Amino acid sequence: MSTPLRSVHIASLGCARNDVDSEELAARLELGGFVLVDDAEDAETVVVNTCGFVEQAKKDSIDTLLAAADLKDDGVVKSVVAVGCMAERYGVELAQSLPEADAVFGFDAYTDIADRLRSILDGEKPISHVPRDRRKLLPLTPSARPAAAAGIATPGHAPLPDGLAPQSGPPTLRRRLGRGPSASLKIASGCDRRCAFCAIPAFRGSYLSRPLDELEAEARWLVEDGVKEVFLVSENTSSYGKDLGSDHRLERLLERLSAVDGLEWIRVSYLQPAEIRPGLIDAMFGIDKVVPYFDLSFQHASKSVLRSMRRFGDPDSFLSLIGMIRSRSPHAGIRSNVIAGFPGETEADVEILRQFIIDANLDVLGVFGYSDEEGTEGADLAGHLPEEEIEERRAMLADVAIEVCEARADDRIGEDVIVLVEEADGTGRAMHQAPETDGVVTLDLPAAVGDIISARVTDSDGIDLIAEAK
Repeated sequence: MSTPLRSVHIASLGCARNDVDSEELAARLELGGFVLVDDAEDAETVVVNTCGFVEQAKKDSIDTLLAAADLKDDGVVKSVVAVGCMAERYGVELAQSLPEADAVFGFDAYTDIADRLRSILDGEKPISHVPRDRRKLLPLTPSARPAAAAGIATPGHAPLPDGLAPQSGPPTLRRRLGRGPSASLKIASGCDRRCAFCAIPAFRGSYLSRPLDELEAEARWLVEDGVKEVFLVSENTSSYGKDLGSDHRLERLLERLSAVDGLEWIRVSYLQPAEIRPGLIDAMFGIDKVVPYFDLSFQHASKSVLRSMRRFGDPDSFLSLIGMIRSRSPHAGIRSNVIAGFPGETEADVEILRQFIIDANLDVLGVFGYSDEEGTEGADLAGHLPEEEIEERRAMLADVAIEVCEARADDRIGEDVIVLVEEADGTGRAMHQAPETDGVVTLDLPAAVGDIISARVTDSDGIDLIAEAK
């Protein structure tokens, strides 16, 4: 290339969807003449892919940006750039409050990210991103969105540039940043739901599915790179295909991925309970390679609180869904998250949620305290609780959840499990455990990374399991 290679480090925060976006940025930067380095200290530019979902995630993003900016004093790091959800959501406001960052770029900047970083290194001062409601970029009618999406920058939906069809490699712009046997596969972006506590649709946009052929091709590429498990991620996985037609729903995608040679496990994340169809449950249990794992977004159990959240359900319907799953597979993994302290939540609502946590007997349950998010309906609702009371409720429910989930793990002693090995010391995950969030299994002997080993659980440690290879 006529321009010198420049070094860049990408720090990825937040969810697995953000990690896939970071891998798109990595591919774009390599094509644009940058060398990716593993350590921020060795990079001329540090790109921080921020998370803008909840207050703690925002704080972590700012702390990471400040830590990277501190490296500029050492002489190697010359620029620090914020991208991702927090940058997209706040744009100019973030740039003004964080002058330590040399640039704040939204999603529209991804297509020419290499040129933008190079211009910063050449001394130019970029214009900070101006946020907009990304729901307005696509048609209201889902079926009209695929045709309209070509000119809109949507992270994770980046086809290769013309003339760059690879002899081997990913079918889309993606460069893996990890080497483990599991990889996320982003099947859609955005969300059409209007939950009162969530700002994601405004900065991620309306729901947009990726085509079946493209996803199957990317899964094959991942397998060629050593992947044994694909983790299907999106803001709302159960809606997959709503914009592509009746022949392109999640069940059909699972069938297509199951036919990929060398792929052993298919894991589905973030299912909306209100969208669970009997046919989807049949598919998840009946299609080869789909692991019995259900990530169900309950958020609460009280019917009145759920209605205020603009969600649906109650303890009976949720427990019926859990019972339906466990009647098919008693050892299936089920995890969820709930919010404590939503505006208007009464002590009776807290008791309903507490009892639901006990009755549901989930494998993993995250309990979060409510906090206002700008631009959401929840921020304007009556009945806000003091922060101290929200934290008291959260802590109490979290203690109950920990006790329940640890007891569920203890009940697995004596159970036969299949383990995907992720570390050479024999640490891995069983089918009911998702990457990073749901605990691990420690085998009694070392094994090769990527091996799939039958074992029997002999003990538990919190939600983690200890097992002997069979």
